[in-house]
Amino acid sequence: MSDMTFERMIQQMSPSIYESLKQAVALRKWPDGRLLTREQTKLCLEAVMRYEVENNVPESERVGYLERRTCGGASSGANVDPALAGLARDAGRD
Repeated sequence: MSDMTFERMIQQMSPSIYESLKQAVALRKWPDGRLLTREQTKLCLEAVMRYEVENNVPESERVGYLERRTCGGASSGANVDPALAGLARDAGRD
């Protein structure tokens, strides 16, 4: 598939096709139950991501979005139970 054809497909993609491709990538299978190949998964994911950019889908609704945590007490380890704070350190001892 040439870039020009792929670009045209993205521009003409309907919201329902976008949702179908997004679901196929998430489940790794087509609506009829057939598994996506690695190449199909890659192309569908690229199509979904490009659709989101072209159609200004809010960042928080895009595939792969992870909420950013801000610096502060919760992210610094403050107020963490001391019994839990040493778990990572103690996990190496066996």
